[in-house]
Amino acid sequence: MGLLTGVRILAVELYGAGPFGTQALADLGAEVIKIENPREGGDVTRSLGPYFNDGMGKTAESLFFQAINRNKRSVALDLATPEGHAAFLALARGADAVACNLRGDVPAKLGLTYETLSAVNPSIVCTFLSAYGRNSSRASWPGYDYMIQAETGYFALNGEPDSPPSRFGLSIVDFMTGYCMALALVSGVMAARESGKGRDLDVTLYDVGLANLNYLAAWSANAGYEPERIARSGHPTLVPCQLFRTKDSWIYIMANKEKFFPALCTVLGRPDLATDPRFVGFPERLANRPVLSDLLDDAFGARTTAEWLDLLAGVVPAAPVVRMAEALNAPFTAERNLIETLTAENGTAIKVVGSPFGTGETAPSRAAPRLGQDTEALLLEAGYDSSSIEELRRRDIAI
Repeated sequence: MGLLTGVRILAVELYGAGPFGTQALADLGAEVIKIENPREGGDVTRSLGPYFNDGMGKTAESLFFQAINRNKRSVALDLATPEGHAAFLALARGADAVACNLRGDVPAKLGLTYETLSAVNPSIVCTFLSAYGRNSSRASWPGYDYMIQAETGYFALNGEPDSPPSRFGLSIVDFMTGYCMALALVSGVMAARESGKGRDLDVTLYDVGLANLNYLAAWSANAGYEPERIARSGHPTLVPCQLFRTKDSWIYIMANKEKFFPALCTVLGRPDLATDPRFVGFPERLANRPVLSDLLDDAFGARTTAEWLDLLAGVVPAAPVVRMAEALNAPFTAERNLIETLTAENGTAIKVVGSPFGTGETAPSRAAPRLGQDTEALLLEAGYDSSSIEELRRRDIAI
C-alpha cells in the first residue's frame, strides 16, 4: 500500500519529462496506465539506445525506457481513431486523472482535455506538460530540455569563464518539470475529491526552466545582476565555495556560512588566514578570491581527497568529485538503499536508481511493462468483451 494507492492515472506520455513525473507517482503507489500508440511502436523510448537488455522482453528492452517507466501498466490504443478514443473514454470513467506530455496543440485534437472528458467523468483532472503551453503563440512548437536551457539562461551560467556556453549535464529541466506535473496532478486530485469537479492544469518546460532561476532571477530583475561564469564552478558571491585540487584529485568546499571559514582554516593548518584582513568576511574574500584560491590550493595539495574528507567530515561542508560509477557504488548510496533491482516476468534483472521518496514502504518495484501488456485486462475491466478487444487488435487500433 503506497501513499497514493487508489489513485488511477491515464498517462498519455512519451520520452522523458512526462514519464519521469508519472514514475514518481507510481513509486508513491498510484496506478499509472501508459496509453501508447500501437501504430508507432508505443513510447519512442522503447527503441531508444544505445543500451538494451533483451531479457526484459520484446518492446521493453531499452534501459532508458526501464529507467523512467517502472511500476506502470501499458495499454496500446490508437487515440486518433474513433474506436480507440471510445476505449479511452471507457478507461477515463474510472480514472482520477490524465497526465499528458504531448505537444501543446495535440491534446485538444485527441480529445484529452477536461472539456471533452468531463462528459464521462466530471471529477477527472487533466494535467498537461508541454514545452511552451497549450494556449501560447508557441503551442505548436516542439521543444526539448536542452533548447529550454539555452533560452532560459542556463548555458550562460555553466562552464568555465573562457569556454563556450554549456548546458547542464543532465536533462534537469525535463526532470524538474516532471516533478512539477506530478505535484500539480496530486493537488488537482485532492481538490476534485473535495469538490467533485475536475479541471485542466498546465506546466511547461519553459516556465519551470525560468522558475528554476529563482534568486538569480530576483537579483537580475531588481538589482541589475548580470550572471558570470566563475572558475572551478565557484559560487557567484560566497567564497570559498568552489573546487580545489588535492594531492590526488578534486574536492568541493562550501564554506557558505561565516563559521565554516575559520573551521576550514584550522583543519588546513592555516588559522592565520581566518584573521587576515583580506579574508575576514564574505565581502573581503569575494574581493580577494584569486589570492585566497592560490593560498588554499597550496594547503589542499598536501593531502589526498580521502584524507581531507576524514578531517573535514561534520566540520566543513565538503564532497569528493567522483565519476558516476563511483557514485552508484558508494557506501552511502548503499546505506540509503538507492540502487534498486527491477525484475522482468522471466526473471531477468536490471539495476536502476530507485525512488527518492522515503515513505517507509518496502514493496518491490515492477519492471516497466511490455507494449500493450495490460490492454486486455484493463479493457475487460472497463466493460469491453473479448470479441470487441480482438476486433480492435485485428484493425491495429489496439495491441
